[in-house]
Amino acid sequence: MTDEKFYLDQLERHDVKPTAVRLLILRAMYRGGEMVSMGDLGRILPTVDKSTISRTLSLFLMHRLIHAVDDGSGSLKYNVGGGDDNGSPEDEHTHFYCERCHRTFCLEHINVPVVELPEGFRLTGINYVLKGICPECGD
Repeated sequence: MTDEKFYLDQLERHDVKPTAVRLLILRAMYRGGEMVSMGDLGRILPTVDKSTISRTLSLFLMHRLIHAVDDGSGSLKYNVGGGDDNGSPEDEHTHFYCERCHRTFCLEHINVPVVELPEGFRLTGINYVLKGICPECGD
């Protein structure tokens, strides 16, 4: 189990003022490579209201403490990390959506392929999601 100092350091490194609720949400988001939706966080943290979760996720995104992906499931999924300091789209990683358990995983070791855009187009983000069956569901 990770100690409180780790979470405080994460917030400080991203210039986010620590509060009890922010620490609670950040702690809940450390679920390995699996991403969570706002609904997931609401179920994990039933004492925290949805608007507080939403505002906290927006703050974390703005400070690049977390990243979000649209995996096609109908709700954004979030995970800690992956938001490098310069925000370069070339540093984006791949995500995997399991069609059986409906979980989404970060595959940080697989970079998104670089695509050459026609002149005048400017890339601001990439949403690269692979779909299939995760190892846990494939057994």
